[in-house]
Amino acid sequence: MFRNAAAISLQLTGPLQRKKAGTSVTRCLHQTLTMAKRVQARRLDGIDHNPWVEFVKMASECDAVNLGQGFPDFPPPDFAVEAFQHALSSDFMLNQYTRAFGYPPLTKILASFFGKLLGQEIDPLKNVLVTVGAYGALFTAFQALVEEGDEVIIIEPFFDCYEPMTLMAGGHPVFVTLKPGPTRDGELDSSSNWQLDPTELASKFTSHTKALILNTPNNPVGKVFSKAELELVASLCQQHDVICIADEVYQWLVYDGYQHVSIASLPGMWERTLTIGSAGKTFSATGWKVGWVLGPDSLMKHLRTVHQNSIYHCPTQGQAAVAQSFEHEQLHFGQPSSYFAQFPQAMQRTRDHMIRSLQSVGLKPVVPQGSYFFMADISDFKSKMPDLPGDVDEPYDRRFIKWMIKTKGLVAIPVSTFYSVPHRKIFDHYIRFCFVKDESTLQAMDEKLQKWKKELRP
Repeated sequence: MFRNAAAISLQLTGPLQRKKAGTSVTRCLHQTLTMAKRVQARRLDGIDHNPWVEFVKMASECDAVNLGQGFPDFPPPDFAVEAFQHALSSDFMLNQYTRAFGYPPLTKILASFFGKLLGQEIDPLKNVLVTVGAYGALFTAFQALVEEGDEVIIIEPFFDCYEPMTLMAGGHPVFVTLKPGPTRDGELDSSSNWQLDPTELASKFTSHTKALILNTPNNPVGKVFSKAELELVASLCQQHDVICIADEVYQWLVYDGYQHVSIASLPGMWERTLTIGSAGKTFSATGWKVGWVLGPDSLMKHLRTVHQNSIYHCPTQGQAAVAQSFEHEQLHFGQPSSYFAQFPQAMQRTRDHMIRSLQSVGLKPVVPQGSYFFMADISDFKSKMPDLPGDVDEPYDRRFIKWMIKTKGLVAIPVSTFYSVPHRKIFDHYIRFCFVKDESTLQAMDEKLQKWKKELRP
């Protein structure tokens, strides 16, 4: 039928048109034959689904308050906005390429700033790589260091890109689970209560273990790993000659007097650690997509090889803005005027507001020590209404969130998404909220919750 239609089309045109049309038909036929082959690379098998796309789409269709996605809905600090404006309007050469591995003023300030925190003399040319966000840093690290047959230890719940990035690199994810301890009656759970079993963690290390990925403060639990916990991880990495990939994008967002400790600052760990940071999380500008990796040249040289053969270069103006923002912060660091001091104080207030509000309808938040997020226990809802609509094998938290979006106008993210497949049903009684939100968003949330609360009255 396709050939006949093409022939009729050619008969109705002149010679030149027939020649062009014939070429077009040939191309279509060639494309059809090519498409008969497998198109998708096997490394993409099983990793194509993204829950964010699904729930954000539902939120927009239902006019719901989005408390799911991890981004601020308020502007960055004035000094950061001014730095970006300056980068756009000052030196016209900032419209052009800069050094492939990072704009020199940015790598210099990152080396200076974090060198003091990590207790290292950081070379801006050898120990710093600027990437397209922390996401780009993670991908570059996996591609550079993980290969077929390597095992990567992932602490769950985990930021959802760790598993697919391991698989795309040819590695094998090995999971170890943070487990909640008991709580007293009437008390809220805390992220500090979620612990690794030292024996279980040690059992995950084998001769095939290449890397362990550590996320502190953790997304989605909000756990800030203590120095003692980090020392345990460090000793096992050193004992088994394992690389540590430290995702520390929320390092400035720590609450209630807790302290963030970088594992690279512990004895013997700089040499085997990649420390990943994010300007988006640091300066509340997630759309800038500027991230970085810090580490020893013995590891970093391999990341540079991946970078120069893939991304090659990150936008210069964004890097210039981040450099100027860090220069501003360095003048205020350690003082009450520091953004790194003021921002977590403000976010602790929004965290506490959201926790109080969600409790009013029967949700039970797990109070986070750090990050943008906290989880809420929905066990009571699971007991009272276990048969929410959904697919047969769909975890309860996914069905609950769809119900909550459609009937209550609130969006969260299912925590089962942050677990390996065998553990999703075990932890499907938690959902994740982002509390780094503007006052107007909190007010909109409260209005939805007040309506929900009224519906609960007999």
